[in-house]
Amino acid sequence: MNAVTNQDAAQVVSARGLRKHYKNKLALDDTAFGIDSGRIVGLIGPNGAGKTTALKAILGLIPFEGELKVLGLDPRSQRDELMEQVCFIADVAVLPRWMRVKEAIDFVEGVHPRFDRAKCERFLAGTQLGPNLRVREMSKGMIVQLHLALVMAIDARLLVLDEPTLGLDILYRKQFYQRLLEDYFDENKTILVTTHQVEEIEHILTDVMFIRDGKIALTAQMDEVADRYTEVLVSPDTVAEARSLQPIDERALPFGKTVLLFDGVPRERLAALGETRAPGLADLFVAIMKGTYA
Repeated sequence: MNAVTNQDAAQVVSARGLRKHYKNKLALDDTAFGIDSGRIVGLIGPNGAGKTTALKAILGLIPFEGELKVLGLDPRSQRDELMEQVCFIADVAVLPRWMRVKEAIDFVEGVHPRFDRAKCERFLAGTQLGPNLRVREMSKGMIVQLHLALVMAIDARLLVLDEPTLGLDILYRKQFYQRLLEDYFDENKTILVTTHQVEEIEHILTDVMFIRDGKIALTAQMDEVADRYTEVLVSPDTVAEARSLQPIDERALPFGKTVLLFDGVPRERLAALGETRAPGLADLFVAIMKGTYA
């Protein structure tokens, strides 16, 4: 069974027929998806596609229509119970600048029942983050370390990350995701992440969901993506034959070369036309979302 499916059994998140209106905009349009335990799922879409609305529904922050179970609970009526098992992080760059390290620890300890203060302090012991250091005195890297310590000390079954590294440079973004993978994630935890930096998270994802106009446009395991989609680099003398196989997208390169993207065409057939490879997640996203940015 696919890790991201429409089946209800033993899923961390199971959604059917989700609908949410904002004034004249339909943010979620009969949306359906499922997320199994022990997966790292990327929810990817353009601005206004419904990503944040879907996360807010999962977290019980907004009313909505349809069926939604998160860890077997209804976020609308059982939010307090649900949030004991969920951790939500949005944008590590916005910790209050006046806050001290010890105040950040006190705050999280006070709001999350599954926070392990001793574990957090053990993690920070290997850093330069003293208890009285204020956020405004920290480098961006230190802020990432503090946020990671707070997150990894919460024994949450579901971690929801909404653009968590917004505003950080590439070094600290990579550090954030790598430490999350090495020091936090295990088969008993599930991570759901949205980001615009698709290339930076594709190596840690087990599954991907593309969302467009409030609907899920693609849901697949990353291994399935690699098997299903193929890019072919063709020269001018084979491009016509390649186009006859009905690619879902193409883009021109210098020196007359063309890259065509195929869905479900056997790779051995395409290899006779040019150099083949699995597409990057960003290229696949652009191909499937063509027209969204018009």
